[in-house]
Amino acid sequence: MPSTIVTLTLNGTERELIARPSTTLLNALRETFGLMGAKRGCAQGGCGSCTVLLDGRPAVSCLIPVVTVGGSTVDTIEGLADGDRLTDVQQAFVDHFATQCGFCTPGMIMSATALLDRNPDPTRQDVTEAICGNVCRCTGYEPIITAVLSAAERRRDAPQSPATAGL
Repeated sequence: MPSTIVTLTLNGTERELIARPSTTLLNALRETFGLMGAKRGCAQGGCGSCTVLLDGRPAVSCLIPVVTVGGSTVDTIEGLADGDRLTDVQQAFVDHFATQCGFCTPGMIMSATALLDRNPDPTRQDVTEAICGNVCRCTGYEPIITAVLSAAERRRDAPQSPATAGL
């Protein structure tokens, strides 16, 4: 099969690449766009270290042919922070020592971000289910769960802008 031109919105910017049918989204992110946040762990979709948001939902980028995401929105860990200002989820991971070696951290943060975007008041069980596809070999998960619950609390306690308050 011939290569295909793929256009997608990557971290808020429309981007284009020429991809072979066998190119995964993970490989395109790392090799074409130089975004190294999503990691290649198991390369079988089982560890979650390559998790990105695809149209707002967590997805393991190692299993997705990039030619199938044309017209989609892809968000990676690199697109979350605003310059040096971390998101509430990223800051909570730092504050609660939930990073350890850091290999799983980008995938965990993307899964946690997707959870909090759709459920601002998650239970511990909700958090556990949201990150169940992300494997951490270092922490035992407690600091990660605590960080996600803390980020949710920060979001609920943050003052709302007139736009988000419905004014």
